[in-house]
Amino acid sequence: MPRKILPRMLRTGLAVVLPAAACGNALGADETGPNQGSAMDPVVVTARNLQVETLIDRKVYSVAADVQATFGTVSDVLTAIPSVDVDPEGIVSLRGDSSVLILIDGKPSAQFAGASAGDNLQSMSAADIERIEVITTPPAQFKADGAAGVINIVTRSKRPDGWAGTVQGSAGNGGRAVAGGRASFSEGPLTASVMAGFRHDYRLRHLASDVLAPAPGATQATESRSVLDERMHREVPSAGASSEYKIDDRRAVSAAASWSERGGLRTYIQQNSDAAPGGALAGFSQRSSVGHDPDISIDERLGYSQGFGRDGEKLDVSLHRSASHQHERYDYVNASFIPPAAASLSNLTLLEDNATTEVGVDYTLPLSRSRSLKLGYAYEDDGYYFGNIGNTVDPLTLVETSDPAVSHAFAYRQRIHAGYLNFQASAGQWNWLAGARAELVRTYARQLTTREADDGAYSRLYPSLHADRALSDVSTLSLGASRRISRPDPGNLDPYVDHEYAPNLRAGNAGLRPQYTASYEAGYGYEGKGLSAQITAYYRANRDTATDVTQYLGNGISLTTKANLPRNNSTGVEFTTDGHIVPALAFSLSGNLFHAQIDATQLGDPGLRSTIGVNAKLKFDYRPSAVDSTQLMVTRTDRRLTPQGYVSAIDIVNLGYRRQMRQDLAAIATVTDLFNGQHYDRVEATPTLSGDFLRAVRGRLFYVGLVYSFGSARKGKETKLEFDQPE
Repeated sequence: MPRKILPRMLRTGLAVVLPAAACGNALGADETGPNQGSAMDPVVVTARNLQVETLIDRKVYSVAADVQATFGTVSDVLTAIPSVDVDPEGIVSLRGDSSVLILIDGKPSAQFAGASAGDNLQSMSAADIERIEVITTPPAQFKADGAAGVINIVTRSKRPDGWAGTVQGSAGNGGRAVAGGRASFSEGPLTASVMAGFRHDYRLRHLASDVLAPAPGATQATESRSVLDERMHREVPSAGASSEYKIDDRRAVSAAASWSERGGLRTYIQQNSDAAPGGALAGFSQRSSVGHDPDISIDERLGYSQGFGRDGEKLDVSLHRSASHQHERYDYVNASFIPPAAASLSNLTLLEDNATTEVGVDYTLPLSRSRSLKLGYAYEDDGYYFGNIGNTVDPLTLVETSDPAVSHAFAYRQRIHAGYLNFQASAGQWNWLAGARAELVRTYARQLTTREADDGAYSRLYPSLHADRALSDVSTLSLGASRRISRPDPGNLDPYVDHEYAPNLRAGNAGLRPQYTASYEAGYGYEGKGLSAQITAYYRANRDTATDVTQYLGNGISLTTKANLPRNNSTGVEFTTDGHIVPALAFSLSGNLFHAQIDATQLGDPGLRSTIGVNAKLKFDYRPSAVDSTQLMVTRTDRRLTPQGYVSAIDIVNLGYRRQMRQDLAAIATVTDLFNGQHYDRVEATPTLSGDFLRAVRGRLFYVGLVYSFGSARKGKETKLEFDQPE
């Protein structure tokens, strides 16, 4: 019997028989992944409501039936997935490493690049997401970025026959609300869909820093404190459309476009103080801010697919463009009480433009029943612009004068030519997927204010290897290895100082190098009666990892920049299991027991530093009746090292209740972050500086909502509980 490729499906007792060659499509393997079927022997599987499946190179988590994909955001969906963590700023980590490449349908998106990437993840609707692919050792068809791996967000492509759709809405505390709808039409060769949504959000964010360090050239330490409380109102309208037309049995064309806008009123009051330890205040000031932060994102796609005479032989051509434009404007009132001084006015405008254009050609050629070849070429052109415009304002005449210490502009462009080759084969009980990707990169950096230019070029080969073996009908052994790169975020190459949250200034590093990573893993999976479990051991060796380094400049001001670590390694054991305690109570448990080691000798920290921790997720689903269900979810992200200290643990508890009122109508109530655990606390301790930097979101949210389905959609899968992830 061939390798078991359906390790986890919900138990319903319905048996079906599929030819192995069809299993790849049945499991959701599409143009973004290898063809999983190679033999024509039948595979007997048990049909269940798909939750997670393990393929030779990835884990696939189905979210199409989850209400998080209706009311929630992309951040909400990712938070519930094993191996994946999302911090209060929306930064995604995979096995504790934030060097993650996030794709939509296998393509990069400008929304997930730059400083606004986290905000977009926490604002982008997840209503049209079908599944999430977590790929920790990515094969060669994926671009080599993302040293920690790839998270591929796959949107819905299959639509029910005829007209179908859903309309949903929810209301939450603090005036929060979510509304949206989508409709699809499928008949004959044409499939089309449209969607629209609106989200109104309100968040409270608390930023605090406490730095103890002597000013440069001084011996007496100064304690500088800053406390900022920010209120953010977010309005997020969105719309999109997609279509596919099958010209004949072999040819098809497709098109898709989406648009979203994120922004609203942001206000804060910040208080800063300076004093010698145990002494009287030497300085005390206050800053009040009022501003807006609109961000517009557009995504456009065209595709053409051509089949050939041989079954499985296929050519795919794609054109993709993604763009994001952010324009923030803040007005400040600055007051100094110690020493006393007249209040002053100033403003700051922040501009960020990102655009990605990609052309791809992929060709799949079956060589035999057990062997196949896939190769392709991709060209990517990425452009970035960052601009800060600062002005001082005369309080009497309101005349603005440019502040050269704050105003600057930086542009960056990179062009990537890539070719790849994948070879997949089966031999006995073994299945293999081997590949290599070659990339030629050219970069162009421009410090527009000082008219400095820095161009570069480099090329690398990125091999990958995957294998698995069926040990029995209920157990599987898997192996994976890959070499990856994490190119510096263009914003981290901008050397100009960002004054948005003074006195905690930030700046990039024009000399920042790419990070290279070699990853290895071995896993064992078990699928028995009533219980499934997987355990994976991994090792990841990193070179030139980009990290934050903070220094004290005096006068209460600290500056955080970027630097490369010589090396840092991580080793761990990842586990997942699920089953039923009693028939009405199901559970799922996942975790990552890790050991991390950092060599920061070049940054002034002597010797190696290491830590051991556990990241874990535990979920209970209780269904006392056919129409009622309750969910409890607990997540913990353990403490992790930084070159100058550590980041503290984060604990989140979510509760939810769902009632199916009618076949086409469901009611949902949720409480998100019950104990306000969404905080990011970075502690730093070096011979010259100690500090505590806190970012916290008051994230306890209450939502009550309704989901109404019409047409063919009313016969779809049952939805689950939804939790809204705080920003």
